[in-house]
Amino acid sequence: MWDRIKEKLGILADSAKYDVSCASSGSKRKNENKGLGNASNGICHAYTEDGRCVSLLKILLTNHCIYDCAYCVSRRSNDVKRAAFTVQEVVDLTINFYRRNYIEGLFLSSGIFKNADYTMERLVLVAKKLRTEHNFNGYIHLKLVPGASKELVEQAGQFADRLSVNIEIPTEEGLRLLAPDKKREDMLHPMRVLKNAIDESADRGPRPSSLALPAAASPAKSRLFAPAGQSTQMVIGATAEPDLTILKIADAFYKKMKLRRVYYSGYVPISTDNRLPAIGTPVPLIRENRLYQADWLIRWYGFSVDELLSANQPSLDMEIDPKLAWALQNLHVFPLDINTADLLLLKRIPGIGLQSAERIVQARRYSPLHWDQLKKMGVAINRARYFIICKGLPQQPKDYAAEQIRQFILSAGHSKYHPNFSPQLALFQ
Repeated sequence: MWDRIKEKLGILADSAKYDVSCASSGSKRKNENKGLGNASNGICHAYTEDGRCVSLLKILLTNHCIYDCAYCVSRRSNDVKRAAFTVQEVVDLTINFYRRNYIEGLFLSSGIFKNADYTMERLVLVAKKLRTEHNFNGYIHLKLVPGASKELVEQAGQFADRLSVNIEIPTEEGLRLLAPDKKREDMLHPMRVLKNAIDESADRGPRPSSLALPAAASPAKSRLFAPAGQSTQMVIGATAEPDLTILKIADAFYKKMKLRRVYYSGYVPISTDNRLPAIGTPVPLIRENRLYQADWLIRWYGFSVDELLSANQPSLDMEIDPKLAWALQNLHVFPLDINTADLLLLKRIPGIGLQSAERIVQARRYSPLHWDQLKKMGVAINRARYFIICKGLPQQPKDYAAEQIRQFILSAGHSKYHPNFSPQLALFQ
């Protein structure tokens, strides 16, 4: 029996590796009544070299699928070994792995077998059994199945910390090309249902759940509805959409659906198909990284998509990060006086991140800041020096051209900006 479970785990964990939207931050589910686990903002993460989270038990319920999406390893026509967990097997694996301190929670997705609701019912049942039968308070991220009913989406939100529907291909035209059996509306519908349910839950506050634990186990427990919100994932590079189109779509999702995150997954060629990139030409990881950096600038730094890209320049620079690229195109804004510039402008200076900008604003209230103090605040000196005015600056910036500054910075930190650099998501300064 255990040998068969291990075989399934190997197959279904490998199939799940292409879904990168498994971050577990944002939930505040507290452990009560001596239950198992405790999901919080400080949940432990482990990361692979390319930044993917591996702290969750990340598996598919099954890799059987009724669809034949050209970009998917689990597509119907692909000759791969198939497997499926039972609901109880997933529950038992989660509990056993947690007790052994292997994981902090569960990320559960699935291929579609029979139909959307049949699959979604089983995903919901896994989460429900963990919460109600095992009093599991660890993090749970469930994938919503495109086309699932409103009722099942709402049930999923009562038990999961985060829910997500993968939009898969950025545009509807690309989806029709590579996954003609799927409809974009089937993906958008559960997003809308979830967005409305989260809004309603926030308006009325926590309340007793009709599907909560039995009274004897949790007499006063209040339901948290998807406290970590919803996210989505787009496959990048399977179709020809430029970065400008991708970021505009992501920005629309943030504004209209109130998504917590959009994840970008570079397409990995897995089959020979004249609709897809050739085998052996995967999307460079640096492109994923640049998209994440631009996404971060839009969400946290006050940039708009149109400031970063345009119809004349629809792709992000692979050599330098998007904030530096914007600064070099807008040298008329600089240099900025570090002791007088407002917070929004400080955040736009290459080499100054969110925390550094806030520290500068706080510290300069007491006395003018010196160059040496900026270094202690975490400012990346090799970039910032070309864009600021500050007392004690070793060499005041000259009237360098944008290309000169670009080459100076690349020369000072070539390894960080080289296209083959492994894309850790730390270059948000």
